[in-house]
Amino acid sequence: MRTIYTGLLGLLGGVMLTATLLLPVSTAYAEVSEQQHSANKLSELLSHTQTISGNFSQLTLDSTGTQLQEASGTMVLQRPGQLRWHTDPPMEQLLVSNGEKVWLYDPDLMQVTVQKMDQRLTHTPALLLSGDVSKISENFSISYKEAGSIIDFVLTPTAKDTLFDTLRLSFRNGVINDMQLLDAVGQRTNILFMNVEVNQPVAASQFVFEAGPGIDVIEDGQ
Repeated sequence: MRTIYTGLLGLLGGVMLTATLLLPVSTAYAEVSEQQHSANKLSELLSHTQTISGNFSQLTLDSTGTQLQEASGTMVLQRPGQLRWHTDPPMEQLLVSNGEKVWLYDPDLMQVTVQKMDQRLTHTPALLLSGDVSKISENFSISYKEAGSIIDFVLTPTAKDTLFDTLRLSFRNGVINDMQLLDAVGQRTNILFMNVEVNQPVAASQFVFEAGPGIDVIEDGQ
């Protein structure tokens, strides 16, 4: 009887071990499938948009919900990688990208910093809206949920040296509505987009910065 009992334990143990080994594989496969489906869904939404223009309001809160900063401005984006992001006074700044270089201009300091475009989307979140959609799944783990006309995507960077821990992109009727960045110390930045127009002609001059007289030009890394 003991031999039979021991044999049954061995058989059950084998079945349980097999199930245990198969479970992570099945779970991993489901996670990869869901990740790919989410990435495809986001890529589909973004790839239908060649240009975006509109206004934005930005609110930054600390981990306790205390307001740290509030700003507003205008933005223009064009695929691939071109961006003009103008923050209104009193904290006026202008960020311009032509897809190869980025200019950050501070009119109060009469100074512009020029650097090579960092293609890592985790370092320039706004480029998600104008960048190469095929690179999104290389940079992020993605999940999403859909409720009527609203689709929310949550993107978690796969790299460690990032500016944020999670990024949420929200679309309403297929058009970007808002984004939220959360960093490691709990600081949260909410950006709401308004008066958004998509696929309208955009002048190439929007994505070039010419330093006028008296402006100090700092080439980053030189």
